[in-house]
Amino acid sequence: MKVYPVDLDGFHAELPILTLPSGIGIAFFNLHGDSEMTEHCGKKLAEKLQDCEVIITAESKGLQLAHCVARELGQRYYAVARKSKKLYMQDGIEITIESSITTGTPQKLYLSRHDTDLIKGKKVGIVDDVVSTGASLDGLEALVEKAGGIIHKKAFVLAEGDAAKREDVIFLATIPIFK
Repeated sequence: MKVYPVDLDGFHAELPILTLPSGIGIAFFNLHGDSEMTEHCGKKLAEKLQDCEVIITAESKGLQLAHCVARELGQRYYAVARKSKKLYMQDGIEITIESSITTGTPQKLYLSRHDTDLIKGKKVGIVDDVVSTGASLDGLEALVEKAGGIIHKKAFVLAEGDAAKREDVIFLATIPIFK
């Protein structure tokens, strides 16, 4: 299997190159199960998010990253946008987002009343593993705005493809899209 080497601000990783159903190839980044890489990336992103009052992420690969970032910032809670509506979320909010590079179909994001209350009126830092097309980011931004939060910073471990040209996001490293 071919791999793409990447330096995550001092942490070396070799990402397998996988072909998506659309035919394009991506350097697949997976934080699940790698505590050392997750801790490193969480600490590096937290350094860039010092003035954020609360963190939000989307499930699932952003969960452990947001946990590390929130802990580094001394924040007990962080908000989680869920991809399915859970029983405890009946009084929360939801939005529909366009398809992302990995999902290929539109999806919904849900925020519980607890998380809505957590971010209302606060400077919010959006945290996730990879930004590519920006569809997931757009969804998180829409949730923050709908909940009354203030989008303060947007931070990712990796910026993929053209996302690396964006001036409104913070990232540790870039990866290409393989055609």
